[in-house]
Amino acid sequence: MLCASSASRGPRGQPVAARGVGRRKFLGYVVAAPTLTVAAQLGEAAVAPPRAAAAVPSPPSASELYDLNDMLTTAALPTANLISIRIDPDGTASFALPRAEVGQGITTSSAMLIAEELDLPLERIRVTLADARPELLFNQLTGGSNTTISTYTPIRVAAAVARGRLLKAAALELGEAVTSLTTRAGAVLSSTGRSLTYGELAEKAASTATEQVPVTLKEPGEFTVIGTPRRRIDALEAVTGRKQYAMDVHVPGALPTMVCRPPTINGTVRSVENLDAVRAMPGITDVARVSTGVAVRGRTFGQCIDAVRALRVTWGPGTAEGASDATVLQKLRRAELPLVVPPLDLLTKAVDARFTFHFASNGALEPNCAVADVRSGRAEIWASLKSPIVTQEQIALRLGLAPSAVSVHVTEGGGSFGRKLFSDAALEAAEISQAMGKPVKLMWHRTDDFRQGRTHPMSTSRVRATYALGNVLTYEQRHTSVATDFGHGLGEVITAPAAQLPVGDLAFSDTVFQLTQQSPYHFGVTTQLLSETDKGFNTGSMRNIYSPNVRCAQELIVDELAKRMGKDACAFRRAFLKEERARAVLDKVAEAGEWGRPMPAGTAQGIAVHPEYHAFVAVLAEIDCRPETTGRRIPNAYTGPRVTKVVCAVDVGLAVNPRGLEAQMMGGIMDGIALTLSSGLHLQDGHFLEGSWDNYFYTRQWNTPPELDIIVMPPTTGKPGGAGELAVAGAMAAVACAYGRATGTMPTRFPVNHGEPLGFQPLPTSPPIPPSPTDGLSRAH
Repeated sequence: MLCASSASRGPRGQPVAARGVGRRKFLGYVVAAPTLTVAAQLGEAAVAPPRAAAAVPSPPSASELYDLNDMLTTAALPTANLISIRIDPDGTASFALPRAEVGQGITTSSAMLIAEELDLPLERIRVTLADARPELLFNQLTGGSNTTISTYTPIRVAAAVARGRLLKAAALELGEAVTSLTTRAGAVLSSTGRSLTYGELAEKAASTATEQVPVTLKEPGEFTVIGTPRRRIDALEAVTGRKQYAMDVHVPGALPTMVCRPPTINGTVRSVENLDAVRAMPGITDVARVSTGVAVRGRTFGQCIDAVRALRVTWGPGTAEGASDATVLQKLRRAELPLVVPPLDLLTKAVDARFTFHFASNGALEPNCAVADVRSGRAEIWASLKSPIVTQEQIALRLGLAPSAVSVHVTEGGGSFGRKLFSDAALEAAEISQAMGKPVKLMWHRTDDFRQGRTHPMSTSRVRATYALGNVLTYEQRHTSVATDFGHGLGEVITAPAAQLPVGDLAFSDTVFQLTQQSPYHFGVTTQLLSETDKGFNTGSMRNIYSPNVRCAQELIVDELAKRMGKDACAFRRAFLKEERARAVLDKVAEAGEWGRPMPAGTAQGIAVHPEYHAFVAVLAEIDCRPETTGRRIPNAYTGPRVTKVVCAVDVGLAVNPRGLEAQMMGGIMDGIALTLSSGLHLQDGHFLEGSWDNYFYTRQWNTPPELDIIVMPPTTGKPGGAGELAVAGAMAAVACAYGRATGTMPTRFPVNHGEPLGFQPLPTSPPIPPSPTDGLSRAH
């Protein structure tokens, strides 16, 4: 069953020519260098989307007119000309990307942009990660699904400048007019049959002075690389184990290092009883007190684990001493902003609900790690960092050095989800290396990540929607959260300190909230407001920041509105959606997922729409909540309901790499399933009970959908929209709606299993990490 008949939909997936790059002129630079080096200038302004009519239209929210992504893109423009591409004598193109590759595939999509405009095979493009470059200012932050949006035009302009310069050099070399030459596969071809490779032209095309040149970019109809599915350029290295992460960096003398951490969040060291005895343990070279605990350096990580477990430390209180889920929830309730719409008369009715979202871990598959070599008057750091300029400044401040004396090298990372916006491991490694006077290879234990690492903050959403005569008249949402740390600012030294001020932090959080949150529906007078409380936790802007919780709460209310007004949940959404692009993805998943098909009792479908960063996603999820499914038994695990099918339709305007986009949607869907059903942290007596992935129940194979269909919509805008975080909120909301329909009760606490008995035996807090396992085979399922 579809939401509406096809005759009522209008065209879908048609390119919007007015928003495309087309044949507009751009400016770039040829940079003075021994071989051809070029740079870009100019970006493109955001275009507000058209708005649909509604019975009770809602005025646009701030994020619909100018969102966080627009702000990041605008901030990056002044330094876009500092992003350069170099053509080397071997005919390859080299590009140092000022962003962090943490598995999202941006090195591949960036290489595709270069390949398109330069007419160079993808395998001949080398994309590396740039070191911290303070002169880039706002242009070296990885976050907000912004990388491809902000670099789309600058990278293409730089590549087009390089191609033009190569053509001119070839014209001089061959004695022919530029207009008689073409480029293909890394060579300039003449109509007479002669050719020159880019490598042969690299030095001849170089310039002794920097000069500005105009270029014309390809039209979308000419694309042969952009928009085509491509495998990752680093796929072979990843599957063969040759990919280099921070722990693979070889620095002479850098030995494994770990930290003995407090039993409660951010506790402090009062005294250590057995420093000398631990220093004498096999393989241990150094032991030192630091601000976060007691650091040990040894020949192997196994020896470091033994030393950490042997330390006898007296700890001082932490910043969340005695706190539990219940006490934090009380603080959140007290901090809630009031709803404005008063109780209503008989003609107007209201849906009123409060939702609770528990802490979630922001740990990635790769634990926090960094390599540091601090010597007299200088420091050198290697780590996966999304805001390396801030890292450089913070390390310099902590070590008492000038920023210019600190070199920060960005390595690839094994996941992030916002975690690596913070430089916790790099700062700690630098402090330890300075204290010991030796280079260190610091790695956090998995338990450190879960108990002392960054978390997605606990929050509540209080929602009230009023309706009458088939229309929604008002929609109020009051989101109250444990404070989110935005200490990284916008990735540079200006906004980072401002985001940490006693007053400025709330203003910064509220700005981020208002520039990311929006309602896709015409629900009359709509207000979505943020309040924050309790700064005693290590939090961060985990993937999608506020959106999963805010969207989940709203979509559950939408289901309830549809139910009370006697409407089909999908048709109800379609009638109130503001954007045609949103209706298109909704129609697509309803059709592909057979919305409304008969299903057994205890199973159900759920559907949701999420707009973000000029992109739209719709997700249809099917769930099995029958006793024979929820009652499955697996030792030391939580099974619970199973999502059996997911259909996702995504419109990002222009998908640079559709295959990469599909992978992003798959990962986001798994995140959404986990946040709804099973993955949350239990806070008790100032610490989290979860201590590793085996008792933090992220989506497991036995709970993932056997049917998963990702539909990438045809280009609609001619330029990319945000994709990295898009599916998380949509999937969380769709699964929550399916759960409510299957059980007959709207869920209001997430994850839904949070109040159930623990499915694991918590690890002790002292010693802070467990012994190295010796029974791995017995734990295999």
